Amino acid sequence: MTVHLAEPPRYDAVVHLAAVARIGIVPDAATYAANVLSTFHVLEAATRLGIDRIVLASSETTYGVCFARGERRPEYLPVDEDHPTVPEDAYAMSKVANEAAARSFAARTCADVYALRINNVIEPHEYAELFPAYLADPALRRRNLFAYIDVRDLAGAIQACLATPGLGYQVLNIANADHSVATPTDELLARFYDGVPVRRPLGPTETFYAIDKARDLLGWEPRHSWREVLPDPAPEPA
Repeated sequence: MTVHLAEPPRYDAVVHLAAVARIGIVPDAATYAANVLSTFHVLEAATRLGIDRIVLASSETTYGVCFARGERRPEYLPVDEDHPTVPEDAYAMSKVANEAAARSFAARTCADVYALRINNVIEPHEYAELFPAYLADPALRRRNLFAYIDVRDLAGAIQACLATPGLGYQVLNIANADHSVATPTDELLARFYDGVPVRRPLGPTETFYAIDKARDLLGWEPRHSWREVLPDPAPEPA
């Protein structure tokens, strides 16, 4: 049965997080096709309905480090939104394509379209399950730039996007404020990033995945940390 509405429903915003979540779940071509076409359809439908705020899930993988073949190091630290996107895999390629589409729809319609480059999402129960191994061997977190985002803080970032109009098209890194390992920043730099330019001073536990832009534009601040659940074995700074 076909239902004809007298007028289209009205919505204030659309949050689009649906996707094939990573490589290796389905064939690469299916990953790319599903992620790119679904995002196009969301952008097309939302803007045709006159919805002027759209929040999309992009990814840390766009920088090319996470799913690279072999080891890829960032061009500089901390990695901010101006860092080149150099994806090698179908998932990251789909996210870069989605950002291009988002920018085009924002330009065409003057809608606010915010693409969140979300780091590795962690649920509260996963701190006790996963993080002891990360604290014992920080190399396990190299591909995520030693960063993470608590799902509750991700929800807060999305809420901040919905509450902040008028930014046009924006790409925003979303991560927690600290490393996902207990190793201090200077030791991580020496072990994993020797020779990589560091563009500003970094605190002893400060994330390498820069979140300054989200803080400045959205007034957002992550609130949760694995340190609330697990003892931090790192020594106190002198």
